Amino acid sequence: MLLSIMMIVIGLAILVWSADMFVDGAAGVARSLGMSTLLVGMIVVGFGTSAPEMSVSVLSALQGNPGIALGNAYGSNIANIALILGVTALISPVMIRSQVLRKELPILLGVTFLAFAHLYDGQITRIEGIVELVVLVCVFTWMTLQSRKQTPDGDVFIEDVKDELEDINPTKAWLLLIAGLVLLVVSSRMLVVGAVNIAHGFGVSDLIIGLTVIAIGTSLPELAASIAAARKGEHDLAVGNVIGSNLFNTLAVVGVAGAIHPMQIPTEVLTRDWVVMLGLTLLLFVLGYTRKSLGEHNINRWGGAFLAAIYIGYTLYLITGVVKA
Repeated sequence: MLLSIMMIVIGLAILVWSADMFVDGAAGVARSLGMSTLLVGMIVVGFGTSAPEMSVSVLSALQGNPGIALGNAYGSNIANIALILGVTALISPVMIRSQVLRKELPILLGVTFLAFAHLYDGQITRIEGIVELVVLVCVFTWMTLQSRKQTPDGDVFIEDVKDELEDINPTKAWLLLIAGLVLLVVSSRMLVVGAVNIAHGFGVSDLIIGLTVIAIGTSLPELAASIAAARKGEHDLAVGNVIGSNLFNTLAVVGVAGAIHPMQIPTEVLTRDWVVMLGLTLLLFVLGYTRKSLGEHNINRWGGAFLAAIYIGYTLYLITGVVKA
């Protein structure tokens, strides 16, 4: 058991570190191949913070542990809104701009209902997994086109990313990309094996482990990115990072896992976890339209405490269910 715990701790640490290395390498390679600054920014902010979820879920699907893949994806979505935005708002209150309410949040809500349609029959087939990946491509293509219309020269953050990557030469970028990818695979395997061993040792389902330990661990990059963005006053990035990550988790992480290995869906995923995920998404709409009552920011410190309390309550409910079982 001690060995399994060490595998989880070490695996998580290497996972977060290697994801950062992999993203730096991917962005450097993209720049060396002449890709746009906007695309580089999307790699760093969008794919970068979700790389841990992707690698863990793909490996889980390959090893026949769909519960970890699903729990990781939906658990990370719940953690992104309740825990990450909650903690971020406690440190530095967050503002939700009207554009997010008009465009990005409705897309996330629609994707959440698409997930319901795929979960309803108790399984995610390969075709449904592929459909989610196609929807992901369409969504991010549309968002890229919209971003180009609104900010043809790129926003400040993307320009900062561009400056940071100037010193990465193509050779170093490829080395970072390959080394990061190898470490991602190795650390993901350590994490999954350790989690499965503990789950089986305590009689806990793979799903619960995915919803709690692995979901929190793989959400650390989102937490760091959101706190840093909020402290710098980049509220769009703090909220956008969470929304983008949730879109990626719902469509790409579950989609790739489903395309690799069709998954049987435990009933509680639909009746418990999806309901919580939907409720938190709707809560973002409520918070977005209550700026006057909360003051200058949509999510002030009281709102952050409320979100964090929801996550603590949800986690305690999961733990209580395990204890009773």
